[in-house]
Amino acid sequence: MSTLSLKKGQPVALTSTLNMSLITQSDLPDIIDMLGNPAVNEYLFFAPAPVEVYEGFFGPIIENTKSAIVAGEWPEQLTVVFRNTKGTYMGMAGLPSVMFLEGNFEVGYQLAEHAWGQGIATQAAQYLTALAFNELNAHKVTADCYASNIGSYKTLEKCGFNREGCQKGYYKVENGFVDRLHYGMTKVDFFAQANSTK
Repeated sequence: MSTLSLKKGQPVALTSTLNMSLITQSDLPDIIDMLGNPAVNEYLFFAPAPVEVYEGFFGPIIENTKSAIVAGEWPEQLTVVFRNTKGTYMGMAGLPSVMFLEGNFEVGYQLAEHAWGQGIATQAAQYLTALAFNELNAHKVTADCYASNIGSYKTLEKCGFNREGCQKGYYKVENGFVDRLHYGMTKVDFFAQANSTK
């Protein structure tokens, strides 16, 4: 799969039925619509929120992405959007750098409800994790999720992430509080796994 084409702002095939591209302004309505779905935002601490909050958050990411494409660089807050071959929005994923910690990145993903159960999150996490270590000189990639979000932590485990910790009662939910699970993978872990599958 061509990371060079993605870096240039061109869509690339993640699977035979799914394309991935860097975020653009035209993706924002689909993203906002997805984050407004109660089934999706059940496991998101930042959603639901007013449209202005999303515009304020994603606006600078979209602008930075445009500038990065022109400069031939990876965006600072690398964010990709998935659409099927018919152009239907399926979800998004991100690989932001961790502030003040050079070489550390976080991977995250949110899928539209109609895209659940198709392995998209796993494919996305694998792709972005490989990109972090192969292209961005990452030292470590981390992720976190609600303990009640079984699909999310199973995805991370399937991708080779190790559970590194748990913050008890971290997220407030309708019925009380839920633990926050922390996952991580070092460069050594990544290349050891890559070599073991050859």
